[in-house]
Amino acid sequence: MSVIWHNQSLNLDDLTRLGAGNMAEHLGIEWVEIGGDFLRARMPVDHRTSQPYGLLHGGASVVLAETLGSVGAAMSVDTSKFMAVGVEVNANHIRSARNGFVIGTAKPLHRGASTHVWEIRIVDEKHKLVCVSRLTVAILKRTDIPT
Repeated sequence: MSVIWHNQSLNLDDLTRLGAGNMAEHLGIEWVEIGGDFLRARMPVDHRTSQPYGLLHGGASVVLAETLGSVGAAMSVDTSKFMAVGVEVNANHIRSARNGFVIGTAKPLHRGASTHVWEIRIVDEKHKLVCVSRLTVAILKRTDIPT
């Protein structure tokens, strides 16, 4: 397996800095592993991520999925020349979670010059599937980005 990351020395601290002061930090998303072709993060199931019935909010699962896929896409291109932006995300909620952590793993299904498609699988601490998501990401040249 070859490493897909543009920065071959990518580490968890690099990823943590990306989440400072934004949605990932607010929801308590923590990066836990970088593989050659995947990223893994966990998110608590608590007052920040639950809906009124005490279950993991489906929107929180989508935030975890989009965070994983978007960061994966961005880290696999030269960010001095390109930017990765989400175009479409879908999620199938398979099982509920009430406490502890959910763990998401993102892997690319397609990495083209202008689009990426990432699959994100979210499991509970017993490794039971909670949600499966797919994220389509546009890869834009930095000069194409509106100000």
